[in-house]
Amino acid sequence: MFRDRLDAAEQLASRLSHLKGHDPLILAIPRGAVPMGRLIADALEGDLDVVLVRKVGAPGNPEFAIGAVSEDGSVALEETAKHYREEAVNRQIQEQRELLEERRQRYTPVRAPIDPKGRTVVVVDDGSATGATMAAALSTLQSRGPQTLIAAMGAAPPDTVARLEPLVDEVVCLEIDRDFRAVGQYFAEFGQVEEDEVIELLGSEHG
Repeated sequence: MFRDRLDAAEQLASRLSHLKGHDPLILAIPRGAVPMGRLIADALEGDLDVVLVRKVGAPGNPEFAIGAVSEDGSVALEETAKHYREEAVNRQIQEQRELLEERRQRYTPVRAPIDPKGRTVVVVDDGSATGATMAAALSTLQSRGPQTLIAAMGAAPPDTVARLEPLVDEVVCLEIDRDFRAVGQYFAEFGQVEEDEVIELLGSEHG
């Protein structure tokens, strides 16, 4: 059990301390992981940016993920997506793509996304239930030529960790739990991170 996201971030930074001095690029999955990413980037003397991915919710049940869409437009759908009408799924995908475009404009309006090519890249999330969002982020980044790709998160079930391992050089997960039900169960405090905080954290200098 973590006190809050920053407690988990401190533990992840400790596990990743060997990256200090290697100019890592920390990519947080908004919004919850951005405060974590800021702390980790500062601790490791690296850069912070966001990797923009959104889960694709099932038509009529948006909390149930049937896939994920990435900032570059690529889509990864789960097997369960086949149970829904293609037209309805495509509508969900388009909505998420438009939201991602809006988010990038809000989060880093005065600069382009930081290029991961040749960098040691750490993708951070507070936790991952199915791994769909994290997998979409990692797949997007793989095509952009990072030197090393690491997935770091607070909590996940073992099958999610196993799903992510082939996509990265390393998975760092603090709590791997067979009885995983929801990410929030591993945090004593798990409040929502607001848009204004994300924008402020992305705009602040590290160090």
